[in-house]
Parts: sequence; C-alpha cells; structure tokens
Amino acid sequence: MRSDRPMRERSGGSRFMRKKTCRLCAEVSVDYKDRDRLLRYLTEKGKIIPRRTTGNCSKCQGRLVSSIKRARHAGILAFSIESL
Repeated sequence: MRSDRPMRERSGGSRFMRKKTCRLCAEVSVDYKDRDRLLRYLTEKGKIIPRRTTGNCSKCQGRLVSSIKRARHAGILAFSIESL
C-alpha cells in the first residue's frame, strides 16, 4: 500500500450484511393479475426495483419482471407515472 495515498474512511455500521431471503420462493407463484403485490416491487415513478434491493433470487426476479411487463401490456399497471 502506498503511503502517499489517503486511506478511505469507513462509514459507521457493521462490516457484514445479512443475506436477504427471497420472499417469492416461499409463495406458490407470481400472478400478473395481482396488482397490489406487483406494486410493492415498483418505485413511485413506475420503475422495477432491482434484485439487489429486494433480495429476490434471479429466478423469482425474472418471473416478477415478466409478470409486471405482462400486467403493463394488459392495462393493469401503468408504464410510467407522469409528474405534474
């Protein structure tokens, strides 16, 4: 390590993060008609919340994304929310 380079300071908090568990694996399936459940995985602007934030596994995140897209095309969910 070079001595002329300043060291990075760590912000407060723990060093280790607990692994998030996939809530969708415990459930049977994700249905595109279940609007309330799909809205939990969207931001207020209508973007899909990423896998690293929700803690879903890749298989369940793929099923969730395709369900959200299917619901958007069916007219159950909006593609984007317009800000006034």
